[in-house]
Amino acid sequence: MTIPNLITILRLLLVPAVVLAMLQSRWDWAFVGFLVAGISDGVDGFIARRWNQSSRLGAYLDPVADKLLLVSVFVVMGFAGELPLWLVVTMVSRDGLIVCAVLLSSVMSHPVEGKPLFVSKANTAAQIVLAALVLGELAFALHLGPVRTALILLTGVLTVASAAAYLVAWLRHMSGYGEGSQTSNSQTGDTKSGNVKSGGSSTGA
Repeated sequence: MTIPNLITILRLLLVPAVVLAMLQSRWDWAFVGFLVAGISDGVDGFIARRWNQSSRLGAYLDPVADKLLLVSVFVVMGFAGELPLWLVVTMVSRDGLIVCAVLLSSVMSHPVEGKPLFVSKANTAAQIVLAALVLGELAFALHLGPVRTALILLTGVLTVASAAAYLVAWLRHMSGYGEGSQTSNSQTGDTKSGNVKSGGSSTGA
């Protein structure tokens, strides 16, 4: 077990702690937990690159930990009335659709590459800033209404744009797979046909 993986697992364990603090309206502790999780994300990435401790397990665990924290924070904020439910539903639906698409591709033996799109990175960044802003507002009794509203709208637009971009990329990927399969079958059929004809000629000779 590498150090970055241990840090990532600790970040996973922070998720229920942050959620519990939010449910108890301990916004200061929730903000600190969210901040620690964000810092740990940067630390484990630095260690993995600096001392060549990257691993396949870490490649899967790291985005899972990040997404679980963000989704949990957004859902609790939605039910607490701190974020609009339409944004929470849009975010969860996008993530659910992406997971379903990845699973379907794997079941069909044509897995997609896990490369995040630029719009997806921008969307994640907006979500992190929005979550940190709202938690900071609640923890320190600040009032940043216009800034929060602008971030909510930006995050909503980026979430929809990211979902659309992934959908288009996935459809192209799966369409190419279908065409490739047809081409492969066609070529296989031609080869078999050619073999039969060749065999027939040999027999005739």
